[in-house]
Amino acid sequence: MTTGFETMPTEIAVPPGWRVETRTRLSSIFTILSLVAVVALAAAPFMVSRGVVQDLFFILTMLALAQSWNLLAGYAGLISVGQQLFVGCGAYALFGFVILAGVDPILAIPLAGLFAMLIAAPAAFFSFRLYGPYFAIGTWVIAEVGRLLFAQWKMLGGGTGTSLPREATKDMLGISLLQNWFGMRSAAAADALTYWLALVLTALTIGFIYRLLRSKQGLGLAAVRDNETAARALGVDARRLKIIVYLATAFVTGMVGALIYLQKARISPDAAFSLTDWTAYVVFIVVIGGIGTIEGPLVGVLVFFLLQNAFSSYGSWYLLALGALAIVTMLFAPRGLWGLISSRTGWELFPVRRLLKGGSTLHDEKGGPNG
Repeated sequence: MTTGFETMPTEIAVPPGWRVETRTRLSSIFTILSLVAVVALAAAPFMVSRGVVQDLFFILTMLALAQSWNLLAGYAGLISVGQQLFVGCGAYALFGFVILAGVDPILAIPLAGLFAMLIAAPAAFFSFRLYGPYFAIGTWVIAEVGRLLFAQWKMLGGGTGTSLPREATKDMLGISLLQNWFGMRSAAAADALTYWLALVLTALTIGFIYRLLRSKQGLGLAAVRDNETAARALGVDARRLKIIVYLATAFVTGMVGALIYLQKARISPDAAFSLTDWTAYVVFIVVIGGIGTIEGPLVGVLVFFLLQNAFSSYGSWYLLALGALAIVTMLFAPRGLWGLISSRTGWELFPVRRLLKGGSTLHDEKGGPNG
């Protein structure tokens, strides 16, 4: 039995005069525009109101969660409905490190991600013994167990939750710098700092996923998703690859959860382990935008944000509308909105397919052109 990709070739044999490319002219232009957009977004706290910054923070964190779930479900084929486990674990880890250990909240964010990844290891041990819908149900059950366990943590408020000490958020790394250099008040400085962290984390998440999909491991993921039996026959260790992706998404999701509740500054088990907020909405974003594409969650999160702001005041009717839209999309555009756009235009903003381009005139053995 192979342990990874040992039997897979590390390089593709390319005939003379040909070359393998993944980038397109459109993707190169989009890369430049993306860099400009990131710079513009980084300047947002100096140009727009705190309310807009908080809206952008929400979009970025939901996008990071959606990209992580999309990697898990759209590329590794692991349909999890228990990602709220890692949001809650990351959030509670941040509160624990700050309140009980006195760690600076900024430094506690990566530690929270590591804690969520540690929790994912035993969770994977149990859930990976299940397949298909049983795996999905198993991840939800494990997340519920996590919620009940954290609800017993009396030092962090038990079932009612707790708040971050005001001094912890006022004195965290970077706040005094923003106050001295830009004259920001502590609350505005805290919002700006968490927003910049969300921007960096989301950009790194998308970059990591894109790089992974363009790598040899990305080919393995695609093979496992399409036909796991055939992938195993080619030497891909499907179980090992799935576990690595599961742990990586837990790490990212845990950091995002910590960042979200650092911005909220208050936590409770029901909120931190909410199935609706941290899994159902994320699944909606990916399904609407297009599962199995990096572009899909980008489209889906914008649609979700616009719908939420336009119809959230309608209560349960708003949730029914989201469900109806998801059903209609799956019936008439099973590849999502981006899949519909891509099929009609051929656009690929994050191309991962390898294209053979170039070529030269064939010559016969004597050196002359073949007729």
